[in-house]
Amino acid sequence: MQWLESLDTRVFYFVNHGLSNPLFDWLMPRLSGGRGVMEWFVPAAVLALLVAVFFGSVRARLCALMIFLVVALGDPLVLNTVKHVIHRPRPCMALPNVIERLGCTPSGSMPSAHAGNWFAAAMLVFLFYRHKRPIFLSTLFMACAVAFSRVYNGVHYPGDVLAGAILGAGYAAALAITLQSLWNVIGKKWFPLWHSQCPSLLNPSAIRHPASAEPHPQSEILWLRLGVLVILVMLIGRWIYLAAGGVQLSQDEAYQWVWSKHPALSYYSKPPGIALIQFAGTRLFGDTEFGVRFFSPLFAAIVSFMLLRFFAREVGSRPSFWLLLVGMATPLLGAGAVLMTIDPPLVLCWTWAMIAGWRAAQPDGKTRQWLVVGLAMGLGFLCKYTAILQIPCWAIFLALSPLARPHLRRPGPWLALLVFFLCASPVVLWNWRHGWVTVRGVADDAGMQTAWHPTLRYFWDFVGQEFGLLNPFFFIAALWAMFAFWRTKNPLRLYFFSMGAPVFLGYWLFSFHSRVLPNWIAVAILPMFCLMVAWWDEKFRAGWRFVKPLFVVAVATGIFAVVVMYHSPLLGKITGRPLPDEKDPTRRVQGWRQSAAIVEAAREKLAARGKPAFILCGHYGITGLYSFYIPRARKTVTGAEPLVYVMESDRPENQFYFWPQYDYRRTRKGQNAIFVSEANLYKLQGDWLWQWVAHRPLQRSMPAPVSLPHHIAAQFQSVTDLGERDVRVKGRVCHRIHLWACYDLK
Repeated sequence: MQWLESLDTRVFYFVNHGLSNPLFDWLMPRLSGGRGVMEWFVPAAVLALLVAVFFGSVRARLCALMIFLVVALGDPLVLNTVKHVIHRPRPCMALPNVIERLGCTPSGSMPSAHAGNWFAAAMLVFLFYRHKRPIFLSTLFMACAVAFSRVYNGVHYPGDVLAGAILGAGYAAALAITLQSLWNVIGKKWFPLWHSQCPSLLNPSAIRHPASAEPHPQSEILWLRLGVLVILVMLIGRWIYLAAGGVQLSQDEAYQWVWSKHPALSYYSKPPGIALIQFAGTRLFGDTEFGVRFFSPLFAAIVSFMLLRFFAREVGSRPSFWLLLVGMATPLLGAGAVLMTIDPPLVLCWTWAMIAGWRAAQPDGKTRQWLVVGLAMGLGFLCKYTAILQIPCWAIFLALSPLARPHLRRPGPWLALLVFFLCASPVVLWNWRHGWVTVRGVADDAGMQTAWHPTLRYFWDFVGQEFGLLNPFFFIAALWAMFAFWRTKNPLRLYFFSMGAPVFLGYWLFSFHSRVLPNWIAVAILPMFCLMVAWWDEKFRAGWRFVKPLFVVAVATGIFAVVVMYHSPLLGKITGRPLPDEKDPTRRVQGWRQSAAIVEAAREKLAARGKPAFILCGHYGITGLYSFYIPRARKTVTGAEPLVYVMESDRPENQFYFWPQYDYRRTRKGQNAIFVSEANLYKLQGDWLWQWVAHRPLQRSMPAPVSLPHHIAAQFQSVTDLGERDVRVKGRVCHRIHLWACYDLK
């Protein structure tokens, strides 16, 4: 092996030094994506991919899709995994006198991801265009040039690019063969019509077009099957994503995980549903991030399946598949499919009630169907109080629909209402025992305790957030359909409108009074999208041909946004510069394990002085996070003496107020504590976005320091300020915390 390494080094120096010339000095960094090339290359590649997929031949479409798959899967799963296992230092870090033309990064050297991705693409181009030599040879030439540039620029050994080329070409061929084999089996069984028209994915010129232009009778069931397949793939993919541990818990998830350790009829700010769901998940998979979030992808899959079948029956199988793609391309729904908050189960129950309610509201609707509606709404209320808004939505529909209005003279709707209130009884009982604290807490969160001062500030915040999180194209299209569908007088579209628009428009109007968080309209999204797809599908069938290209662009940009949301470093690879730490959307689910390690180290140091020490937090969210991520705290979360507490308050502000074991002034008297408060992140200058786009240095300023609450200082004999700490993940500041050492609790 030593002679191979020696040869590798000699060839490296020959290329890096011996072949140096002004032309290569200008060209090679650009072939590697440097000198600003990546800023336009990636958008151009994405545009070329979209053009090939939606406007190219069948061969070009399949080739482009396989290239996308092989790069999206091969880079992180194969190249990055091997790179971490081998962990070979780059020559610019291990060798002297290296000419660094691109700078040097600490990531592993073998294999070269650039070479792997390019040769993977070249292999697929060869498989699809092996009879057209100019196309294949030009791609192969680019792959070789990029691989050579990595050595010339001093960032890889020749062996690295050779390994990358072999791996990339190998797994690209393996992917193509695997997909063809799966198509031979699954295609024949599930999609016989499409398989008979295209038996070979690698030779699509053999496509056999049907003699008749009329839709084949089997096409409806084929779209339904394709939708089921996509749902299963997305479910498994999301579970794998969560199991990989790439994202940590959010504050709400950790806080509600603590609830799951203390079963109750209800809780201070939320009903018991989320605690029961997390209890089930962690019983199955332990107190892990995957256990906490296991049911979120499952709920998303169930909702998608219910809507797919319902929409296929009432509107059509092809539009039902388009609706599935819309959900996949909506960032807010994408977040709800992996984070276990109160919204995923609520949306599941709301959608269940909506689907069951449409059947119940028909002229021949049965009482038992109304009972299902009441049960679904009641279970939704046990997840989030917003479920009660479906009652006025029903009232609006029954008032506007002459066909459904006769049900008001029958027992069905009233029995559904009775079932709903029976389901809500645990929450009512708990609040009756605790002085109706939830009513006051929800009113405080909504800003109902403050006087109304009309302002457009929150209105524009709401519009801007929903515009981005619902996908700008879908946001506009949904609003258009919401106001345009009235001319058609279609009962189903009126039903979709009634199940979603009142909630959305109600919060829109409420934004003139108080701030409205983006997820508050979660239950309105799917009914609005159902209305949108039904209305725009009719217009497309009527000859509005611009609908298809706009839909394609909307889905493509939406899926890209969701992927970036799941893995924000991807944006840095595309643009050549990562987002500023302060603006990274994944910052809220990163760095808490590292933050917990900092706090626990400070506590252990304090405990080494001789007295027991505990952790005191300024917010219930980080109390839950430290309880989860500090191993000793996780073990004591159900005990009589927890390790992590939230600071005491005179009135109920969170669920810890109601648990006697969290009264640290009673159980921890005379002990020491580490008080933790979240500190403000560094302040970016006002024009940071333009500076970031232009790849200029960003200017930051120190935020105002966090002060120790007066009542905390009064609870201890003395307090020492330990200062602020940056919580870093891979060199990026995710959070900042301020620590105080507090001595002798009074």
